[in-house]
Amino acid sequence: MDRRAGLDRRQFMTGAAALTGAMLAVPSALAALPKAKITRIRFYRTPTDAAGRPNVRQPTFNQSTHIVQIETDAGLTGVGEGGAPDVMEQLAGQLIGEDPFRTERLWQIMHRGYFYPAGREKTHALGALDIALWDIKAKALGVPLYQLLGGRSRDHVECYATGFSIPNQPKASHGERARACMEAGFHSYRIHDPGQDITFDRFAQVPRMAAICREVREGCGRDGGWAIDFHGEYDQNDAIALADMIAPLRPYFVEDLVRSDNLQTYALIRSQVKVPIAVGEVLGNKWDWTALIEKDLIDYGRVTIPNVGGVTEFMKIAAMCEAHNIGLIPHFTGPIATATLVHCVAATSTPALMEMSGGGRRVWPYLNNSYDFRNGRLEINDRPGIGCDVDFAKLELLGDYAERYAPIKTLQRKDGSYTNW
Repeated sequence: MDRRAGLDRRQFMTGAAALTGAMLAVPSALAALPKAKITRIRFYRTPTDAAGRPNVRQPTFNQSTHIVQIETDAGLTGVGEGGAPDVMEQLAGQLIGEDPFRTERLWQIMHRGYFYPAGREKTHALGALDIALWDIKAKALGVPLYQLLGGRSRDHVECYATGFSIPNQPKASHGERARACMEAGFHSYRIHDPGQDITFDRFAQVPRMAAICREVREGCGRDGGWAIDFHGEYDQNDAIALADMIAPLRPYFVEDLVRSDNLQTYALIRSQVKVPIAVGEVLGNKWDWTALIEKDLIDYGRVTIPNVGGVTEFMKIAAMCEAHNIGLIPHFTGPIATATLVHCVAATSTPALMEMSGGGRRVWPYLNNSYDFRNGRLEINDRPGIGCDVDFAKLELLGDYAERYAPIKTLQRKDGSYTNW
């Protein structure tokens, strides 16, 4: 036998044994979550809202980009985004003293913890806390969040632009902006047109928007995508008429054709239009989504965080969408929520397109790290947790909760799972 070959084989076997040992050590290391209890929750107002305006009150949405921080006795902390002081106070008290790693159990505690079911505003705060809990768990294991959700299923997340503008050209046409949007690397341009007068003239607005759609279709070019948000402004008949007029232009999606107060309206709309339908930025947890998904009334779910109740609930709704061949087009809310969405979408296999407000050119003065946006797409970062680094010195403290408050005894089944109060 050649002595050199023998050494090579011995070296190979030694190296292989070391590699095997290292691989076997990883699962045990990842499984070693520390013992921890939630000790304190702080709630902060951000200096700007999702659009970069002074955030005294959110001027458009009855939701917020406020930040919550959960602290534990193990020295681990996590951050989330959303909620308002009154509902945050109720939810935070229920978490004090609990194990932060039991995310599903804590979601149920918060959702079931009062006599009346959580409405969408409370679900928004619940979602902020749920994000922070997942941030803690991933940080404890030293991995990015997507690893806990199934690992990467895609290399990056494509984006479309809402309100895309050309620097120093405030009067650029929709067609010019659409063309610039494609050149900036975006997958699609969404028409964002708040320009009509407060008096909504249905007879003028429908042909006006149809003309803008034709202009945008041309501006995007042969390979560019485009979409339009009806903003729920149209009556049902006018929404159907406009959808029919623009169907030959092949929009990527048409969003919120009517208000979402009565979701059964989409059964009629679905039967009469030929455009892909996207709905859901105003919806909450899975029970809001059941009829739309199970009756195949939509093509894309605007499932977003924290609106639906955080990571725990997002992944359940995403699984429902996958089973019905429905894609995901999450709504842009704030930077921490968007960073979290990237991890969630990265771990799904459904068609996905995420919203980016403007051209993505934004600096958040209170964040050292948030989402990673480049050339019209969101990159999937490998920082532990959700990858956000908050400068709390630049935030205003709204609430500080360290006392447990759980007024209703929640009943448990014999196996320890929750049922009802």
